[in-house]
Amino acid sequence: MSYKEINVEELYNKDDKLKKEDVKGLMEWLEKQPHLPNVSELQVAIFLHSCYYGIEATKNTIDTYFTVKTICGDIFGSKNPKSDAALQLALNTLLVYPLPKLTDTGDLVVLCSLIDTNPDNYVVASQFNLFDLATVMHTLQNGPPQGVHIVVDMKGIVFAHFLKLNPIVIKKFLYYLQEGMPIRLKSLHFINIVSFMDKILALIKPFMKKELIDSLYLHTNTESIFKQIPKDVFPQEYGGSCESIKILQEKTKCQMNDNAKLIVFLTNQVVDESKRHGKPKNANEIFGVEGSFKKLQVD
Repeated sequence: MSYKEINVEELYNKDDKLKKEDVKGLMEWLEKQPHLPNVSELQVAIFLHSCYYGIEATKNTIDTYFTVKTICGDIFGSKNPKSDAALQLALNTLLVYPLPKLTDTGDLVVLCSLIDTNPDNYVVASQFNLFDLATVMHTLQNGPPQGVHIVVDMKGIVFAHFLKLNPIVIKKFLYYLQEGMPIRLKSLHFINIVSFMDKILALIKPFMKKELIDSLYLHTNTESIFKQIPKDVFPQEYGGSCESIKILQEKTKCQMNDNAKLIVFLTNQVVDESKRHGKPKNANEIFGVEGSFKKLQVD
């Protein structure tokens, strides 16, 4: 599947709040941050949009994005997708797809659901990596949407999946999602929720800011979500006009496998802490001591 980034000039033309001079100013700031990698004008514009055009907020988000992705190689360490067994397993196990039709307000819906329900093939770190790659690639190709809604379909999830959740990985990813990922996260939906949803919430809520908790929605089936997100944007299996889940999964595989160079580029955009002005950052400073996590106890 061919990949072509959107021309950054299109973003300036479509969004009068996105100022080219602000992006240029941020790129000049980046030149004075020797620890940060080279960042394209398009990437900077996307960061600025995600922070609602706030300059200082954008600086913090850029630094967090690259720092966390560098430190958390267990999540974001994919190189060539064709030879990355973990990513290939994720592509065969999960559908993670930014749906092509936006909502009436210009928001993007990213659908996540199980394709292979065998818990032995479920690895949460690879799931998060696939979500990040698919969403970031979509934004580079199409430009930033007004907002992003994440929809997690829990159909097929059993208690054995829950037992494979790693609280350290979840903490890292939720920090990245809320503090570093260049998207305007509007809501997080779980549909077809499972009987042990309370245990899942007990695991993830401590790592969620109040803003995300307030935009968290639980749905026992698919019908109630259509009151918030139009049915039409969903795949055919949900009654929408989008292509089937099988087709979407194949498109995801093609996009990842055919654009290995882009994934390698994104993965290699890393921080050199030895060049950071001031004190270098590390995982313990950002996430706390990993050893402080006790073994997950379940009833």
